[in-house]
Amino acid sequence: MQSRDRVLRESAFHSMYKSYRQYKNTLASCFAANLKQAVFYAETRKYPSSRAMYLHGNEIPEEVYDNLIETVHRFLPLMHRYCRLRKEALGVSELHMYDAYVPLTEMPEEAISFERAKEMVLEGLAPLGGEYLALLKEGFDSRWIDIYENEGKRSGAYSWGTYGSHPYVLLNYNGTLDHVFTLAHEMGHSLHSWYSNHSQPYTYAGYRIFVAEVASTCNEALLIRHLLKKAESREEKLYLLNHFMESFRGTLFRQTMFAEFEDIVHRKAQAREALTAEALCGIYRKLNEEYFGPDMVIDEDIDYEWERIPHFYTPFYVYQYATGFRRPSPFRAGF
Repeated sequence: MQSRDRVLRESAFHSMYKSYRQYKNTLASCFAANLKQAVFYAETRKYPSSRAMYLHGNEIPEEVYDNLIETVHRFLPLMHRYCRLRKEALGVSELHMYDAYVPLTEMPEEAISFERAKEMVLEGLAPLGGEYLALLKEGFDSRWIDIYENEGKRSGAYSWGTYGSHPYVLLNYNGTLDHVFTLAHEMGHSLHSWYSNHSQPYTYAGYRIFVAEVASTCNEALLIRHLLKKAESREEKLYLLNHFMESFRGTLFRQTMFAEFEDIVHRKAQAREALTAEALCGIYRKLNEEYFGPDMVIDEDIDYEWERIPHFYTPFYVYQYATGFRRPSPFRAGF
């Protein structure tokens, strides 16, 4: 989806969603059952809604959820403006969903080695001080991180560990700038866990997901500021800014759209409305139209994207990505 070859992007997009289309009724049944389960538990436990039940675990007022959606709606014109900019920068007469992830500027030709990635992260996180950097380097040098793809290894990246051990990071490093930021992000989680485990007894060491993304996105913010400050060419700065804008689109706007979709379908489940594949696709399509705006052609295949979001089976989780996304402006870094 990041290829400069538009025909390849279009083909990959339609090929993938063709498979999801074939299983739309099966996946709709699975998801609807998950929603019914959430509603059953909420009603049995005397909560006013499934959302109230799931937010109560972290002691988060429901107003936080509503305020996130309302605030993002207020700033949707900026998202629409970004889509218009993307359309102009790519020089296309129509902007399609398969054009959403290709960088607006040329990608660097040379892959970033993992050794260089570690150096970049260490340099970018220097403001956190010597103790933090020493611990970060210990993680790099002591095999906390599994970076190679392997048979049976899951995709993506995450940090995990137990109270009695240092954290471990799963990563499938591919030499892109995005994966350099992923390294900074996951090590933010790891060091957050390390400090929590070494500062608190077992009972209190675990932290809520609501605050978990703050440490990781703080690391990304420091790294982007550092890279922008030392960028030597206009092209390099534009590439970095494109990455920064995509972070906002993917984390703030996209995750809030997911959160709004969850809120709508849980309400419908509680109202005992039928949630067929057609109903779910219709809800999801309307949200895409609202969030991407008039300059984006909402291809029919995107209607099925809800089928491949595993987080929906952990109700009211995704909003925390958006609320945890607290980044200072890179323009304060002297650019």
